[in-house]
Amino acid sequence: MARSRFLPDNFTLMLITTVALASFVPVSGQAAHFFEGVTTAAVALLFFLHGAKLSRDAIFAGIGHWRLHLLVFATTFIVFPIVGVALRPVLEPLVTPQLYTGVLYLCVLPATVQSAIAFTAMGRGNMPAAICSASASTLLGIVVTPLLVKIVLPQAGDAHHDALDSIGKIMLQLLLPFVAGHLLRPWIGDFVKKHAKVLKIVDQGSILLVVFTAFSAAVVAGIWHQLPLAALLGLLLVSAIILAIVLLFTTFISRKLGFNKEDEITIVFCGSKKSLISGVPMAKVIFPSADAGLIVLPLMIFHQLQLMVCAVLAQRYARRAEVLASPSADVAACSSATATTVSKV
Repeated sequence: MARSRFLPDNFTLMLITTVALASFVPVSGQAAHFFEGVTTAAVALLFFLHGAKLSRDAIFAGIGHWRLHLLVFATTFIVFPIVGVALRPVLEPLVTPQLYTGVLYLCVLPATVQSAIAFTAMGRGNMPAAICSASASTLLGIVVTPLLVKIVLPQAGDAHHDALDSIGKIMLQLLLPFVAGHLLRPWIGDFVKKHAKVLKIVDQGSILLVVFTAFSAAVVAGIWHQLPLAALLGLLLVSAIILAIVLLFTTFISRKLGFNKEDEITIVFCGSKKSLISGVPMAKVIFPSADAGLIVLPLMIFHQLQLMVCAVLAQRYARRAEVLASPSADVAACSSATATTVSKV
């Protein structure tokens, strides 16, 4: 029996299970240090494999579309934070100050790679530009996100780490493995491509490990005593409002600036995404361990919401493309042109 499109996917169910496990059986002490080490290694392996997977041909194919990339980067790192900060007086009462810190954190994160590319492909958008834009956003976020955290959340984060210190740690944990993987691509690229399922396991497993360690620390610090049910429902509404604003903005501005439909699809899906893969490990570096679990909770909810909404949008874009490419559309266009010619005669 096919699963209803309204049900969460397997990874979301695993995330929920991981949060529940961390809530009932949190790790602490030496066990927590062990999981921290395993998590760091898993995340490094994840970015190493992503670097090996990224094709240089795809980079060069999409890199020349600079107007599109500038718009995506501006949406990701300027429009999102402005929306989050501007709406804070209205939206923060729907949640809690601590949860809204997590909302602002997700607003300064880079775009996600996998889902942005997948939805662009599903909607028949500009694939080379999507690959280049989403990948560049991830790399740019390693430097930009910690700086934006200091601007948007000057009182948040670990007082013992300044922005440059956070950037250094993030580059060491994420960028260095990514670059190493990409440099080794000529030798291991085919192997990684052939064993794509391994990348998916590492992808999902590393995130589950980070979520488990982050929520374990948060549970030990008393997260569930600070988080009423009304705040969780409010968080869903806040995420929906921010996502709707950004989707409307990217659609409107791409049409206003004269981009074609394929580029519009790429801008909408690359500009509206926020990366769980980058966001969770970065939160562990930027924020104290006890706060990281609460900080990433808005990101987890926003991540699932963006997947559900963009899946529907991608299907609508795809249906439009199919209609335009169908023989009946060609006949209709030909009939219209003939009628115009006859009327002129």
